[in-house]
Amino acid sequence: MDSCNPMRHAPIDSHLFAANRERLRMLLPPHSIAVMNANDVPPTNADGSLPLVPNSDLFYLSGIEQEESILVIAPDAFDEKLREVLFVRQPNEHLKIWEGYKLSKDDATKLSGIKTVKWLSDFDTVFRGIVFDAEQVFLNSNEHKRADSQVETRDSRFLRRIREQYPLHTYRRLAPLLHRLRLVKSKAEIDLLQKAVDITKDGFERVLKFVKPGVNEVEIEAEFIHEFTRQRASFAYNPIVASGENACVLHYNQNDQPCKKGDLLLLDVGARYANYNADLTRTIPVSGKFTRRQKDVYNAVLRVMRASIAGATVGKLMRDWLRESQMMMNEELLSLGLLKKSDIKKQTEETPASRKYFMHGLGHPLGLDVHDVGLMSTPFAEGWVLTVEPGIYIPEEKIGIRLENDILVTADGPVDLMSEIPVEAGEIEERMNG
Repeated sequence: MDSCNPMRHAPIDSHLFAANRERLRMLLPPHSIAVMNANDVPPTNADGSLPLVPNSDLFYLSGIEQEESILVIAPDAFDEKLREVLFVRQPNEHLKIWEGYKLSKDDATKLSGIKTVKWLSDFDTVFRGIVFDAEQVFLNSNEHKRADSQVETRDSRFLRRIREQYPLHTYRRLAPLLHRLRLVKSKAEIDLLQKAVDITKDGFERVLKFVKPGVNEVEIEAEFIHEFTRQRASFAYNPIVASGENACVLHYNQNDQPCKKGDLLLLDVGARYANYNADLTRTIPVSGKFTRRQKDVYNAVLRVMRASIAGATVGKLMRDWLRESQMMMNEELLSLGLLKKSDIKKQTEETPASRKYFMHGLGHPLGLDVHDVGLMSTPFAEGWVLTVEPGIYIPEEKIGIRLENDILVTADGPVDLMSEIPVEAGEIEERMNG
């Protein structure tokens, strides 16, 4: 095992994390401290636990993926050595035998670029020496608008403890600053996202050769697992492998039904590499050839996806981008005989006619989280990475078609990060039958 790389991915240049810390420092007001905690290791039953999911904000600023780690950034600390301090668990023989590798101070410095690394046991003493030079303490929490966790987090426990110990300080929210920063991806981050996309492509092309009538959804999931694991990646989210009418269930995760001749197979699967996520959706014919009706619906979704990609330009608002796609989808559904002109005349801004068959959003930010953080009331800006995922779902016809690509917003127009992944109906058929 590489002593500086406990996770499976290749080492990442620490300049990425140093640059991210500098960007945060520029946003902090004078005499401030910012603190980030690792996530908890989630328990299961008895004495079991799930694998650690690294805290995205801590990783963004340090590259550290080890449990119980704490990062403190104090730009105005009197002691220059304490202006950024990383705290990690101290390795010992017991941990080595039972849990394996833990970061040494030198290893933590190589990963993060942070020169001052201390053991967790030193935290209270060191923090006390910093905090009284500060007036404001920025603490982190999960402020994603769709988060609904009922479990107390490590950040929550830390907030309560620190406020009890230092009640006269001013406490402020760190999340809004990190959301602003994380929305705009650097070149190094885009390269890591592209790596996740390329691994996803390899998994999809493997599946195109494998799918045929009679295979089970779970066998298809296993093909992705094989390819992702082989390339030091994992699933970015629970994969959706949905055949036939299952494709009309938006968050179908059962993945255990046989794929039948004549049915469509919706694959919403992405790879996670070095904590950066891809998000791909393709819909393919189980028999290797679309029916005329399936192809007509497929091409309608593809036209909306391509037009929506082209429309993801600097300055566009998310709500306007979605509205444009809904109006395009109205016309496609009208041509497919699924809507009547009277349906479109009766629509309102809140309930567009297309919502009957295209009931979800058009896309979301993508990065260290699949549904990445960021304020969606602000206009699209250069460096944003977005998914584009229109769909049409017709349960009575057992047709559920969604197509999804990941794109980079630039001043010169959108760049499709998935342009090399097959999406044309004819190319899909050719790959399946080649």
